[in-house]
Amino acid sequence: MANRTDPAARSIRGTNPQNLVEKILRSKIYQNTYWKEQCFGLTAETLVDKAMELDHLGGTYGGNRKPTPFMCLVMKMLQIQPEKEIVIEFIKNEDYKYVRILGAFYLRLTGSDIDVYRYLEPLYNDYRKLRRKLNDGQFSLTHVDEVIDELLTKDYSCDVALPRVKKRWTLESLSQLELRRSALEEDFEEEEEKEDNDQPVDELEDKDYYRGRSPTRERDRDRRRDSHRYRDRDYDRDYDRDRGRGRDRDREKERDRDRERDRDRYRLREEKDYGREREGRERERRDRDRDRGRRRSYSRSRSRSRDRKDHDVGDYRKRHGRSSLSPRRHGDGLEDGEPKKKKEKKEKKEKKDDGTDHPDPEIAEANKLRAALGLKPLKL
Repeated sequence: MANRTDPAARSIRGTNPQNLVEKILRSKIYQNTYWKEQCFGLTAETLVDKAMELDHLGGTYGGNRKPTPFMCLVMKMLQIQPEKEIVIEFIKNEDYKYVRILGAFYLRLTGSDIDVYRYLEPLYNDYRKLRRKLNDGQFSLTHVDEVIDELLTKDYSCDVALPRVKKRWTLESLSQLELRRSALEEDFEEEEEKEDNDQPVDELEDKDYYRGRSPTRERDRDRRRDSHRYRDRDYDRDYDRDRGRGRDRDREKERDRDRERDRDRYRLREEKDYGREREGRERERRDRDRDRGRRRSYSRSRSRSRDRKDHDVGDYRKRHGRSSLSPRRHGDGLEDGEPKKKKEKKEKKEKKDDGTDHPDPEIAEANKLRAALGLKPLKL
């Protein structure tokens, strides 16, 4: 209940007013002792007393990032959403400078673009000193106009993201905002009048005056007045250019990171492909070695079988009285490795030995029978 937004509060920029502060900072504020003890049950009237007790401003500090009382009161204003007239009175308060800064900070978060420029730009003339608590818990010295310039030109202040506002020259071109008038312009005009009064009367009569001033001085005054406006426009333009350069630099860093990430992925993919190719080549080499070994073993087995066969054939031929290793074909004129002439002589000798060529027919006939029976021939 203590952390809930007022039911009668209107949504700011399409959301709950407390959502203008980041969730982490909100949770730290809800757990802070100052919020629980000093901000409980505050209203728009009693909030002024707590704002008058402030002696410094800031966002968070310390190792655990504790919120400052200034930030707790800003959160309380977002919760109860005081009327616009009360906030303007905070800004116009000249006695308490921290009350003025509190109202300016709240208006910067919740106000329109026109109200922001209309009520915060006059605070550029406030040069009072302020104490600011840094992130490490130390204090630094700043001024009211510096804080206002931070609210109008920066994106972050007191660890809070500020909503974007239109540029001043855009509102001027749309006739929604008057030209900015410098606080020193009246001093310049007084000095010009003094210079005009110090000049001799004769010189004043010789010059053409419009409303008691010379045209050249009038042009110079207008030029100086416009220079302030143009200087503000140049400042805004330079700020936009620097911010654009920062965005371009961030984009380049993101592109470099993407390139490095893609390069790493491509390198890993190449290493994987190289590993697969290497494994494939190793597998092919092992297969080739295996096939080569099989062929060698097969050729060795064939050579062994051929040697064994030749050895067996040689033994067979030796057992059967063959002198030649190669067999002889039938009818080629050779038998048992002997020439044809030797064979004929042998046959003639056998015929002579068996007695079949005996001149006596009867003895020859008897020798044939004895040769068939394996008996010695008759020799008479």
